[in-house]
Amino acid sequence: MIAKFQNRLEAAHLLAQQLQHLGLQPPGVVLAIPRGGVPIGAVLAQALGWPLELALTKKIGHPSNPEYAVGAVSETGYVLTPGLVLPTEYLAEQIPRLQAQLRERRLQFAGTQPATPLRGRTVVITDDGVATGHTMLATLELVLVQQSARVVVAVPVSSAEALRLMAARVDEVVSLLVPPDFHAVGQYYHDFSETTDADVTAALAQVRGPTS
Repeated sequence: MIAKFQNRLEAAHLLAQQLQHLGLQPPGVVLAIPRGGVPIGAVLAQALGWPLELALTKKIGHPSNPEYAVGAVSETGYVLTPGLVLPTEYLAEQIPRLQAQLRERRLQFAGTQPATPLRGRTVVITDDGVATGHTMLATLELVLVQQSARVVVAVPVSSAEALRLMAARVDEVVSLLVPPDFHAVGQYYHDFSETTDADVTAALAQVRGPTS
């Protein structure tokens, strides 16, 4: 196994080869975390012959410390950290506001094409790597409530701790690299250039066709 990927494209093709061994059953969907996960997701979606969707989430910040996450929202749902008591009026204001931002983000990237429902499908969630796992775990919580048939996380590289946390929540985790001295995702790519909004739109169009 290589110690470093040339770029996201190489990592994605290697990951796609691994997924072929899992016997993933259709119907399915590939869910990519923007922005860096989308080029990965495009390759996986084409290899599997499945739709590519965006995993759009935003954290819900604590009323007294917005940087402290107390939950997360998707376009259609939300999850909260168990055991926390938060003002109802605060949540009633925050959740619709954050969801509106996510809907605007989807419109920017994917136009008016409706998202593929996850219920009853095999869902493969991907990113270009997982460090702390916070974003991925928030995404998982929002996916798991949608009654998918099977949930698989597939990433090129992950920290050991994040891998453990993910494995406890999903049916399967595939990580090509799990370095013992993990520091940052970018250190496992020769080319870790920023994925732009234009790159995301282009990757979606490549798999889904032009946006409307």
